[in-house]
Amino acid sequence: MSAAVAIEEQAWRPAHNPWAIAMIVTLAAFMEVLDSTIVNVSLPHISGSLSVGTDESTWTLTSYLVANGIVLPLSGWLSATFGRKRFFLICVSAFTLFSLLCGLATSLPELIVFRLLQGFFGGGLQPTQQSILLDSFPKEKRAAVFAVTAIAIVIAPVLGPTLGGYITDHATWRWVFFLNVPVGIFVWFGSVALLEDPPAAKRRSGAAPVDGIGIALIALGLGCLQVVLDKGTTEDWLESPFIRAMIFLSVAGVAGAIAWLMTRRYPIVDLHLYRDRNFALGNLLIFTMAGVLYGSAVMLPQFAQLRLGYTSTWAGLILSPGAIATMAMLPLVVRGLLPRVQTRILIAIGFALLGAGLIATGYNTTLDVDFRTLVLMRTLQTVGLAFLFVPISIVTFSTLPAQDNAAGAALYAMARNIGGSAGISLVTAYVASRSQAQWENLVGHLNVLDGGFNDEVGRLTRTLVDHGATAATATTQLNGVIYQSLLAQSSVLGYRDAFFWSGVLCLAGVLCALLLKRTATPTGIPVGGH
Repeated sequence: MSAAVAIEEQAWRPAHNPWAIAMIVTLAAFMEVLDSTIVNVSLPHISGSLSVGTDESTWTLTSYLVANGIVLPLSGWLSATFGRKRFFLICVSAFTLFSLLCGLATSLPELIVFRLLQGFFGGGLQPTQQSILLDSFPKEKRAAVFAVTAIAIVIAPVLGPTLGGYITDHATWRWVFFLNVPVGIFVWFGSVALLEDPPAAKRRSGAAPVDGIGIALIALGLGCLQVVLDKGTTEDWLESPFIRAMIFLSVAGVAGAIAWLMTRRYPIVDLHLYRDRNFALGNLLIFTMAGVLYGSAVMLPQFAQLRLGYTSTWAGLILSPGAIATMAMLPLVVRGLLPRVQTRILIAIGFALLGAGLIATGYNTTLDVDFRTLVLMRTLQTVGLAFLFVPISIVTFSTLPAQDNAAGAALYAMARNIGGSAGISLVTAYVASRSQAQWENLVGHLNVLDGGFNDEVGRLTRTLVDHGATAATATTQLNGVIYQSLLAQSSVLGYRDAFFWSGVLCLAGVLCALLLKRTATPTGIPVGGH
């Protein structure tokens, strides 16, 4: 690149207000992230309306995640091929259209196909939004704009189940999809009016060669990986021939893609970007953050519904105050701390706070925990997120050349999304396995020679007799009471273990943050350290 071209790229600024641009593209990303979780609580209604089983209806989630995961790493190449503005408009248009068709679907196969296409075009919105923001704002203002982005990435998945439950309870599941239509139309017109391609994007537009083998390997590897992550728990992991086949194809596809892309002169996904230490560590950090965030966001409402008897709406409301707390903390971190404290230190603090909140949640997870305590525990967790998303986003792109923003944003979004999927899948599987292990441990302590056990059996028997049971039926009912008690207690212990080890995992994030390269922006704002 010549010096004149480099100066032109650094000097370029959008013709329209960059904050208006940020609001428009972030609204598109918010809409797409929301759709990854808003359908979850509507599945029973979908299966009933379309006369299919609940297991079959979950393919509406899997198809979306598979298509989304495939297109994320390809979005940088697609932006270069079609032009970034044109690609963004295509994604918005198609996402809106297929949202409408999802709402109009009359059968499960129709809905799955439309969700697949919705996920494919929606997958291009997040990374394109990020690359637009990176080019529209100078480095010294990226902290503020990434705080706006955090609203889409952190708030949307939390709001999704609550909003989906409310819409389904008060209208119909079809409005979960129809909701996107007016928003998509607004975003499309706003994008037409405000967006433009920077000089670097214009030079690359249409110049990217088509790599069919690379596309096929990426689609195979990441598509099968998403199926494994989404279906592994319900299919009993390696006990299922289907999951074993998906794992084999995923490993073959990912390994083949890496080998192929590393030898191409014009790779469809530029893996050489990982040679940049901050970019590589930033991707690892956002992967970890997303895994813990999404995993804990599933565990807490799930525990409240399955063990405490909460409705889906009340279970979702446990998460909402935490999202508000994150939003309230963002200005403090962005304006008060980022200019004064090393970014890697802020990231380390964020993971430490998140870990402490998760461990505290595990400690307070009991069968008599109240709503207020659950909300407080979630809020303690999410305070740490305010120290993570913006600083990680800044440090990841701090040393990346401007011409690599689009490709870097695609890989960054992929790391975040796969991290979220992996987090949900792993914590679900871990809770199930630990609950089983705790069950076996508790059963081992049921000893008729134990005085405390005999006293408890006698107390329960007298209670049943006092409530009208005969001596014979009391014994049968007693077995049921003990079984249900063991089931509840082992489940609680399983959740406690999962929260504890999620918190311990955050310590790895603390250590990883301290490995970030020390750099600073031209204005002196620390991004990796002083």
